[in-house]
Amino acid sequence: MFWFIFTSIIVGALAGFIAGKLTRGSGFGFWLNLIIGILGGFLGWVLFAIIGFHADSILAQLIVSTIGAIILLWLINKIRK
Repeated sequence: MFWFIFTSIIVGALAGFIAGKLTRGSGFGFWLNLIIGILGGFLGWVLFAIIGFHADSILAQLIVSTIGAIILLWLINKIRK
């Protein structure tokens, strides 16, 4: 259980960093992007679970988390405007 939580946090933080780089101009700084990545990882996991996709490998988790973080960054930017 601990390993799963630890891995999820690390993958989510990396996804937040990647999402911040991919969405230039819409990032919120290094630390906030890491937090958004962790939350986006959860969002991506939920969205992909709804459509029946389960990320089994670390690479798949990173992709799903990055997509979730990008969606979350997009939503936050829409709300801020």
